[in-house]
Amino acid sequence: MGRAFEFRKERKFKRWAKMAVQFTRIGKDIVIAVKEGGPSPETNSRLRTAIQNAKAVNMPKDRVDAAIKRASDKSTAGYEEIVYEGYGPNGVAVLVETATDNTNRTVANVRSYFNKCNGALGKTGSLDFIFKRVSSFRFTPGDFDLEELEFELIDAGLEEIFVEANEEGEDEVVVHAAFEDFGKMQKALEEKGIELKQAKLERIALSYTEVNEEQAADILKLLDKLEEDDDVQAVYHNMAE
Repeated sequence: MGRAFEFRKERKFKRWAKMAVQFTRIGKDIVIAVKEGGPSPETNSRLRTAIQNAKAVNMPKDRVDAAIKRASDKSTAGYEEIVYEGYGPNGVAVLVETATDNTNRTVANVRSYFNKCNGALGKTGSLDFIFKRVSSFRFTPGDFDLEELEFELIDAGLEEIFVEANEEGEDEVVVHAAFEDFGKMQKALEEKGIELKQAKLERIALSYTEVNEEQAADILKLLDKLEEDDDVQAVYHNMAE
């Protein structure tokens, strides 16, 4: 099957085993949300989103409540959100979103991963022409008529709607809207009684870099190192599948 296939298979098993990492990242999202907009999910859409995402990965309610309580304490330090951009081996663009309480540690770690994998960090904004930031929502198809739903969501900023298999092979409806329409789309979906499995701002590649199996394996090594770092919230790349 090739080295890249083996790396992808290994990474899938790692994802299944990284529930604790997911909990840590969502915990940070909760802290950031509470610091920004308060501890009430009814009036804080970012916190409401973080709680939805926590439910999607079966994060225990007591851990969610504890994170909200901890973040509500004024003595609890917040996290700074920083985006790093660069190129991995073979010219593949890589964008890294982080949330950190120690920027020196984070930038040193991220730079070392790029250097060790024959890549290099670039300047902020250097990948703006490659990645587009979008509002992304996922939910179970259920009995929804997608054509009708598409028409109903246009006023909320719908850009596209499609069905895609998740990592477990189950079909999910994916809704994309413009970055600035996140709140409007989230509200529209909630008003229709749709239980979201995931809601987030993410990056999608506008162009892709073709690589062979050997080169793909090298890129996956870098992605693994980045995704395993506690300060990293999300990693995006433009390597063609």
